[in-house]
Amino acid sequence: MPRTDTATATPLAPHPDRLFAADPGARAVARTLYEAVAHAPIISPHGHVDAALIADDQPFADPAALLITPDHYVLRLLHANGVGLEALGRADLSGTGTVPPGRQIWRNLAEHWDDFLGTPVRYWFETELHDVFGLTEQPSAANADAQYDHIAALLQQPQMRPRALFDAFGIEVLATTDAPDADLAAHARLAADPTFRGRVVPTFRADAVFDPSRPDWRLVVASVGQAAGIDTGTHDGLLAALRARRQYFIEHGATATDTGVLDAGSTPLSPSERARIHAAALQGPAGVTAAEAVAYRHDMLFRWAEMSVDDGLVMQLHPGVVRNHHAPTLERFGPDTGHDLPGVGAFTEPLRPLLEAFGTAPGFHLVLFTVDETVFSREIGPLAGFYPAVYAGAPWWFIDTPAAIGRYRSAITDSTSFTKTSGFIDDTRAYCSIPARHDMARRADAAYLASLVVTHQVSEEDAVRVAQRIVSDIPRATFKL
Repeated sequence: MPRTDTATATPLAPHPDRLFAADPGARAVARTLYEAVAHAPIISPHGHVDAALIADDQPFADPAALLITPDHYVLRLLHANGVGLEALGRADLSGTGTVPPGRQIWRNLAEHWDDFLGTPVRYWFETELHDVFGLTEQPSAANADAQYDHIAALLQQPQMRPRALFDAFGIEVLATTDAPDADLAAHARLAADPTFRGRVVPTFRADAVFDPSRPDWRLVVASVGQAAGIDTGTHDGLLAALRARRQYFIEHGATATDTGVLDAGSTPLSPSERARIHAAALQGPAGVTAAEAVAYRHDMLFRWAEMSVDDGLVMQLHPGVVRNHHAPTLERFGPDTGHDLPGVGAFTEPLRPLLEAFGTAPGFHLVLFTVDETVFSREIGPLAGFYPAVYAGAPWWFIDTPAAIGRYRSAITDSTSFTKTSGFIDDTRAYCSIPARHDMARRADAAYLASLVVTHQVSEEDAVRVAQRIVSDIPRATFKL
């Protein structure tokens, strides 16, 4: 049942000292550090905003389509509290059921507003609704319609179009995530448009070709070959097509790839063995055993690093996610609907073959992300603290929260300090939440650095420099921007 109190309106006014320590001395230092970076340009090297959104520059359809329906962070919490995905705007793939109007979707959010209390989603939303849309009351059943109308009217104004917001948000670089057969037409349009002064770069995500046990593997392999103009009927052909597609992405501004696999195993296969498994997999999923599919995937991860050494693309790796945990939801509503869940992470031994081959290769950058924060101090930090190629990716997805950012800094800094980290990763499809998410990270980092200052581990001057580097030259260097 909805639990929002509709009797009185609660003010919506994010506190200027949010996320800073209660101790007055530490809080004062955190303010100083935050002020040094509060208005710095946003560098977003990993996200999922569609480049066509910015290239087309059309008004957003309505508040729900912009702020609720595409955001799996929002969907999962509302679903957990009894709101069906169809009531949040996700179409039922079976063709049964209807999508409610945006106003009703917004009401569903407002009536369940308290279900977000204490979560980073609530934090982002409060900042976004106040700073971007000028709301002064917390959403509730009583004000849902008025707030919906306010935002809907605002979205029709020129200053709320995607390109105007790109400038207003202070975005310097925005990376998208793109399929291996994407034509990147929207990126080309933006690059050729003299009226657009921002930088939007593609990211090559091709991990769908790594796993021959996927039901769509043959289709994806064929599409890569078609896009590259290379026959992918052999494993050597697939590797050649992937190299060609990587070069195509580089020509369109890409500096990185993104890879999500179940585990970080990277043991290479012999040319004859990977060719044999590839040929068998082309006969259908039943053509390979589960063990052969895993061996093929591990070899592909090794080949991916090999390609990065050759062409210079940064390799982002985020293993350990159990995709589409609830099969009935996947069948009804498709992927990215909130039921991808964390698994146990491991890097040190699984990545050993890859790192022995490439961990000291000049120019190779491997950014490791995890949804299992127990590996930050045990594995990722120490790996980044030895291998020149390894960088400790920021807390991501289930752990991109204020508290987890502090734990990440504490876990990583002892082993690898700040320069071998990634900078903040917003990983979002929710365009208007980007400034709120980056502001949260800047505050959390200011709070952590302030704790080092007041315990006399670093000087305030050094802390200011580090805070500025975390949002500027560190992500630029890590992602070769």
